[in-house]
Amino acid sequence: MSLELNDIKNSIINGKTAIGIELGSTRIKTVLIDSDNTPIASGSYDWENSCINNIWTYSLEDIWKGLQGSYQKMADNVKNQFGITIQKTGAIGISAMMHGYMVFDKAGKQLVPFRTWRNNITDQSSKELTGLFDYPIPQRWSIAHLYQAILNGEEHVSDIDHMTTLAGYIHWQLTGRKVLGIGEASGVFPIDPESKEFDPKMVEQFNQLISSKNLPWRLENLLPEILVAGEKAGQLTEAGVKLLDVSGQLSPGIPMCPPEGDAGTGMVATNSVEVRTGNVSAGTSVFAMIVLEKALSRAYPEIDLVTTPAGKPVAMVHSNNCTSDYDAWMDLFTEVIKTLGVKIDKPTLYDTLLGMACQGDPDCGGLLAYGYVSGEHITHFSEGRPMFVRSPGSNLNLSNFMRVHLFTSLGALKTGLSILFDKEAVRLDKIMGHGGFFKTKEVGQKIMAAATNVPVSVMETAGEGGAWGIALLASFMLNRTESQTLEDFLKQRVFAGETGSSVSPDPKDVAGFNEFMKRYNQGLAIERAAVENLN
Repeated sequence: MSLELNDIKNSIINGKTAIGIELGSTRIKTVLIDSDNTPIASGSYDWENSCINNIWTYSLEDIWKGLQGSYQKMADNVKNQFGITIQKTGAIGISAMMHGYMVFDKAGKQLVPFRTWRNNITDQSSKELTGLFDYPIPQRWSIAHLYQAILNGEEHVSDIDHMTTLAGYIHWQLTGRKVLGIGEASGVFPIDPESKEFDPKMVEQFNQLISSKNLPWRLENLLPEILVAGEKAGQLTEAGVKLLDVSGQLSPGIPMCPPEGDAGTGMVATNSVEVRTGNVSAGTSVFAMIVLEKALSRAYPEIDLVTTPAGKPVAMVHSNNCTSDYDAWMDLFTEVIKTLGVKIDKPTLYDTLLGMACQGDPDCGGLLAYGYVSGEHITHFSEGRPMFVRSPGSNLNLSNFMRVHLFTSLGALKTGLSILFDKEAVRLDKIMGHGGFFKTKEVGQKIMAAATNVPVSVMETAGEGGAWGIALLASFMLNRTESQTLEDFLKQRVFAGETGSSVSPDPKDVAGFNEFMKRYNQGLAIERAAVENLN
């Protein structure tokens, strides 16, 4: 239960709060939580990536403008609600979209624009490293980008002094420390599960692999320090205050927790850090995080092996494309409605049209769609072409049209999850859902339950997302007892008694989704022809 108004004001004044900031793909969000770990204020800033020279990226200028804008809106929210100004807080955490490639020289100058998770440009590197390590190295991982740059003969490689991710970069600028939380670090380079450090054998294998290039560095010298949840990761410096709070009200010296990726903070925000639990974050992209009871029998290129923020092994299935294409269709429907002179707000439009998906034929009436705005590594596409396809005998109506776009947004995810469930016999008690896919009540849960054949739960706090998750990690660092694990802290201090609303899979929907997947897999040849012929 949240604190009373005066108690909240006092907790803000006395710095008994924590701040979490997450830089997502389309929104940067800042959340302030009280001593009960309840969100009491938030602010957000909308932004979008750019495709420059066939690279999906965000500029440093946009990163700082967005970070400052999001923080300032949260501070304004506090001022408007409570009539006070934030001058201190107990702890701060930074999270951002996972992995990618950010490299800097000795002077701290960025050498090439940020290469985000959305790029599918490291196919050769990914395959070679996966073979070398006998360990899956996805295309978006930092090491895959580094090795691809070496293979490409890119000039900047010899000048690299430090490699990190977006979360690690911001934390470094705010604290002066080059560190990463273990969950985010596990997408930079493989982790040794025992030592919870970068795997030394694989580090040496990489050094040997590139030895003929005569580069002036060894891999271990480029990598950030790894920290696990609960450890202190430095404090906000005076220079960091100027970068974060343009008003200058915030005080330096605030402790900061290890920076994490949005995959790890999503696990925390949904209380999915124990074995036999999993969560799905579904928005611009979609990914499932399954905490493993035991190691997989072999390496699968479709499955990432990462960790929780506390270092437990996790199987991750990540698809680059989820809601972007059906969002584009929603924009088209909005334009039609406006042209007809009708006014309707966005939430009503989404709830109404997406709700119709539950009325469609179980298999979408024979319709087919691909929401490949960008490439999709699970199905082996370096580029994408969004498309909608039907045969003359398909049952084309609005319900089936909406249903097929929800189904296909999970098509690549389903491909990866089938490996875990069918080949590796991974078992789950339930999946926790969060992200824009679940905003329309029960619809996203029903579709996800059909795709996974597992009950899907959504908590009331799911809308707070990863910004709340990294705020909880900051609070854990600040408030944990000496022997308290992250799992116990979440159960006892955050989610006690909260189970959320659950939707169980409907056998007809499960059978319909499986039938749709047959069509989806057969139709990949159509998508490939579109990529090859539509430039």
